[in-house]
Amino acid sequence: MRLILLGPPGAGKGTQAQRLVKKYRIVQLSTGDMLRAAVAAGTPIGQRAKDIMARGELVPDDVVVAIVADRIDQPDAKKGFILDGFPRTVPQAVALERMLTAKGVKLDGVIELNVDTNILHKRIANRVAESKARGEALRPDDNPEVLRTRIETYRAQTAPLVDYYRSQGALRTVNGTAPIAEVAAAIDRVLDPAPARKAARKRDAAKVLDGKLKVATKAAGRKKPVAGRSARAATSGKSDRKAASRGKTTLRKSKSRRG
Repeated sequence: MRLILLGPPGAGKGTQAQRLVKKYRIVQLSTGDMLRAAVAAGTPIGQRAKDIMARGELVPDDVVVAIVADRIDQPDAKKGFILDGFPRTVPQAVALERMLTAKGVKLDGVIELNVDTNILHKRIANRVAESKARGEALRPDDNPEVLRTRIETYRAQTAPLVDYYRSQGALRTVNGTAPIAEVAAAIDRVLDPAPARKAARKRDAAKVLDGKLKVATKAAGRKKPVAGRSARAATSGKSDRKAASRGKTTLRKSKSRRG
C-alpha cells in the first residue's frame, strides 16, 4: 500500500497515518526525518542537502525527491509507505510521479482529510486546554497565530495538490471533521471498497429476490379466480349434459307413447 495523506495542519493526518502503518505493516515517511537521516548517514544526497541547509537555503525539489527515492528502496518500505509532508506543491507531485514511474511503482491512493478551518482552531484550543490540565508542555504549533500562518501556507502551496490529484483520478476525499473512528472507517472504505461492493451485491440480490416473491405472489393471486371460474364452468357443463340427457329420455318416451 503506497499512500499520500493530504490535509491542513490539525486535520488528524498523523493519527490516521499511525493507524494505517499498523494495519498494512508499512512505513510512514516524513521528509524532515528522511533529510536528517540522510545528513546523519553522510550519503551523497545527504551531504548535498547538508551544504544547502548550511547556507540557509531551501532544499530543492530534486534533492528531496532523490532522498525519497533512496528511502523507498530500503527493505522496510518494500511493502509500502505513507508519505508525510511530501509532496507539498504540484511541481513536487509531478517530480514524485516521474520518479515512481521510473521505479515501476504506483501510488494506491491520495487521501484528503477535508476539515473546516474553524473546527481546526477549536481542536487546537481543546488540545491546549487538555495539555495545560495535565501539566504538559505545549507543542510549538499549539498557538492560534502559528496555526493561522500554517493554514494560510497550506492553502497557498499544498491545496492545489487536491485539484492536481483529482484530475489524475487518484484523489479520495474523506470528512476529517468526523470522530476518529468514523474517519478511519471512511478511509478503509475508499482504500478497500470490496466489502462495500459485497454488501451492495447482497442488497441487490435481496431486492431481486423480494421482487421475484412479489411477482410470484401476484401470479398466484391471479390464478385463484381463474381456477374458480374453471370449476364453475365444469359444474355448468355437467348440468348442461344432465339436462340434455333428460331431454333425450323424455323425447324417447314421447315417441314410444305415440307409437
